[in-house]
Amino acid sequence: MPGDRPTTQIFCVSTLYGAATLAAAIDAGLFRPAARRLLVVCNNAASPELHPGVDRMPGFGTLRDRFDDIVSWNETIAPFHPKSWAPRSGDVPLWERHLRLAWALGDDRVEVTVESIQVNPALAIAEIFTGAPLTVYADGLMSYGPTRSKIDPLIGGRVRRLLHLDLVPGLAPLLLTEFGVEAELVPSEEFRRVLEGLADAAEDIGTPSVAPALILGQYLSALSVLTPQEEEELHVEMVRGAAALGHTRVVFKPHPAAPAAWSGLLADEAEKAGIELTVFDSPVLAEVLYQRLKPALVIGCFSTALFTASAFFGLPVARTGTAGLLERLSPYQNSNRVPVTIVDALVTPLDDDGSFEPEARIGELVTAVGYTMQPQIHPGLRPAAEAYLSRHLDERTWRFFKRRRLTGLGLPGGIPAQFAGIPRNATARRMVRRARKLRQTVLRAGPR
Repeated sequence: MPGDRPTTQIFCVSTLYGAATLAAAIDAGLFRPAARRLLVVCNNAASPELHPGVDRMPGFGTLRDRFDDIVSWNETIAPFHPKSWAPRSGDVPLWERHLRLAWALGDDRVEVTVESIQVNPALAIAEIFTGAPLTVYADGLMSYGPTRSKIDPLIGGRVRRLLHLDLVPGLAPLLLTEFGVEAELVPSEEFRRVLEGLADAAEDIGTPSVAPALILGQYLSALSVLTPQEEEELHVEMVRGAAALGHTRVVFKPHPAAPAAWSGLLADEAEKAGIELTVFDSPVLAEVLYQRLKPALVIGCFSTALFTASAFFGLPVARTGTAGLLERLSPYQNSNRVPVTIVDALVTPLDDDGSFEPEARIGELVTAVGYTMQPQIHPGLRPAAEAYLSRHLDERTWRFFKRRRLTGLGLPGGIPAQFAGIPRNATARRMVRRARKLRQTVLRAGPR
């Protein structure tokens, strides 16, 4: 009978942080018992052959026992790249048949858990297993922002819940709320316990006698957010800021895909500042370093790890570079905007003179930013956005919005409708040009 079919739970993961989140959710009983739990490892690096997959990273062995089997998505779809490949609609039945055979699924009922449902490989896997209920887990600050693009209702309507960490206590995710998906917290104590296991496995990392400042690299140039030169200067600024605060030892944890040349530039700057610099390029989680190094300060731009440092380990954190990123992010609906907004609003700047105060209305701010990013996806948020902008738009909060964007949406803070067309009026522009030329002519002629 169909009701007697066993259930296989498929978990798709691309980062060790995501695997740790899933392990914590399983330990907390957020997934019902199943006949089989299958971990699908997706290596999304630009050159997967040069970077280890999740199952080959230090500490993964402590997570392995939550799953019955492990398969590689990269090997399954080779020679295609996971971030760019998706099945053609007519081939979906063939691919499901292929995966059921390759992964020994038989005729099992399938439940699928993915991250970043709006992009591949998660989207591709969700499309292949047509009709399977979906769980989405969020492993970062992006869960607090709106879904970055419209999702096919045949996919979004199958999402049953969103699992997320309590990185910003009291702040509810916007992700997938357009489908009525309810957010469910992964218990912090379970996540912390999983992280402790990862730290215990890192036996080669000792605790220094002097607590260092820890700098987190993000490799923003790979996202075309900054140029490589600008990102190098951002890291140098972090070293200078640490030195200005009196730190004599700094540990830099670069992004795994960052070029080695950056470490050399930082070493030069550290030598000038008279501080000892250590570059920790082993592919371990920042959270492992928190427990092993016990840093006196964690410095970053808008990394989610800033919030795991403060929320789960009680470490002091500082940020730099967010003001420039808020100005540079393009288009306005760039999915990094909410993470940058949250960090800028809540985390103390590295050069703080004691005047910084965290944003007290972070929920209202994120709602307003979320609506201005994706008004078509979240039209119901307009009244809340109007209320926030009409009451709280000031010198501090203007940095989170763009006047042109507010004008286009007819929101408070935009140019009033009766004046909005003037800059685009050809006749008005000609008159302005003529007036400027006349003024220049008079000034050149001088008094007579």
